[in-house]
Amino acid sequence: MGRSQAPRPLYSSHVRARPIAVFALGALGLGACSAGSHQAATTSTTLSAAKTTTSNPTSATSVSSTTSASPTTSVPTTQDLVVTAAIRAQLVAAGAGLNSLVSSDYTGLRPGETYYAFDAATQTYWAGAALAPSPSSMPAQVAAQDDGAYLLFERLQGGAWKVYAVGLAGTPEGSACPVTVPAAVLSLWGWPAGGCRPSTIS
Repeated sequence: MGRSQAPRPLYSSHVRARPIAVFALGALGLGACSAGSHQAATTSTTLSAAKTTTSNPTSATSVSSTTSASPTTSVPTTQDLVVTAAIRAQLVAAGAGLNSLVSSDYTGLRPGETYYAFDAATQTYWAGAALAPSPSSMPAQVAAQDDGAYLLFERLQGGAWKVYAVGLAGTPEGSACPVTVPAAVLSLWGWPAGGCRPSTIS
């Protein structure tokens, strides 16, 4: 019979070491994964914070830009207006009525002496004009002399024209202005300060 052999151990030392090595590697891997997850979370938080920080200045700039983009606009209180045919007819009729005459006693307004404006501060229309008398109307020719040589017109918005004879107003031969014309209107027309007619009239 052959020689009897001693029984072999159930586990060898190198087999027993393998699970230990695998466990150690697994532990290292879990640690690395944990560290990687923490790093990713940190990076995500940092990126999110950076995004928030970046978006805030943009929003602030936008608000600031919107606030500063509101320019202050000034609306003129006095406007020079066009003298239309209808306005001419109104002025002639009002001037004729001042002398108890009719529009047909005049041929119209003398050229180059008509002014027309609106003063928004007082909601008033102002006009200055000289009426041209008809050669066939002696009363109109007489009325167009001295104070009647130039007329000042005033009309509240929605109202009727008031007429003032100011041909000699403010001169040594005449009296003071019968009405105060707003300074803005005088400046717009280039009339003397405190006056009520052009400095030169024919």
